[in-house]
Amino acid sequence: MPTVSSEELAAAAGVNSAKLRKDFSYLGSYGTRGVGYDVEYLVYQISRELGLTQDWPVVIVGIGNLGAALANYGGFASRGFRVAALIDADPAMAGKPVAGIPVQHTDDLEKIIKDNGVSIGVIATPAGAAQPVCDRLVAAGVTSILNFAPTVLSVPDGVDVRKVDLSIELQILAFHEQRKAGEETAVETAAGDGALPAAVPRGAVADDSADQGPDGDVPAVMPA
Repeated sequence: MPTVSSEELAAAAGVNSAKLRKDFSYLGSYGTRGVGYDVEYLVYQISRELGLTQDWPVVIVGIGNLGAALANYGGFASRGFRVAALIDADPAMAGKPVAGIPVQHTDDLEKIIKDNGVSIGVIATPAGAAQPVCDRLVAAGVTSILNFAPTVLSVPDGVDVRKVDLSIELQILAFHEQRKAGEETAVETAAGDGALPAAVPRGAVADDSADQGPDGDVPAVMPA
């Protein structure tokens, strides 16, 4: 059976292997010394803790371009999420199949939630419709919402909201690009001025007296 060591997992995750083993112990998974962890069983244990070993019916409200794309996303089923219904306010959309599921009108939202035992809702509506839709979902019994609408939702205690804002993600990437460009410019400027770069590669700082210069001073930077 396929196995993986804690060192391999720690390297992939960028964490300390001892901490990783301790965290896994909370799942009841201790691995086997010299062998590692059974991959299939470890995946099951993590999935169980995340609540992914059961079927989670989900409704998507707002079947425009984004909502249709989400409905066609194949990753939901493999993670235990079943798209139970697609809902839209446009009467012309009612009955039209998207990803093999007929779209239903928002007039039936409460009944759809109740009939399918839905506790997770996805909002992909325009910003102006998001809060009213959110209020109706919560009133119907939905306690977790994934919000793709470009607005902040107000919900009562006991309701969890996760906001997905693609523009913010792009802004984060732009920040990193700007920072990288600034660092490259600083290094080029320092090199042109004959100054040492601000960031010295690890291992480049000399601390061995055998590498001291003729006057006994330790050079600031040693050759790689």
